[in-house]
Amino acid sequence: MSDAITSVSNDTFDSVVLQSQSVVMVDFWATWCGPCKIVAPVIEELAKEYEGRVTFAKVNTDENPDLASRYSIRGIPTLMFFKEGKVMDQVVGAVPKAQLKSKLDSLIG
Repeated sequence: MSDAITSVSNDTFDSVVLQSQSVVMVDFWATWCGPCKIVAPVIEELAKEYEGRVTFAKVNTDENPDLASRYSIRGIPTLMFFKEGKVMDQVVGAVPKAQLKSKLDSLIG
């Protein structure tokens, strides 16, 4: 995982995601998840492209089941988009980079 992506847990989620002044994309994933491994390099690329404008975070659902439950994560990867502490959108599954860029661009304004 690159320096542009923050690994968050139950202890750090609120401060990193909910209290952020920027748009935050959270990747709910697990080490055993094939589609998670497919989408990971795309998220790395986006984190570099949007550095300074969007915060990127990852939540390991196996290590943080309370967070997965809190946001009703049923399938992974689930990518959730937060703005000012509120869930604005979400995508389930490995999706094309262009689709994620479109969502980020619309949230940044």
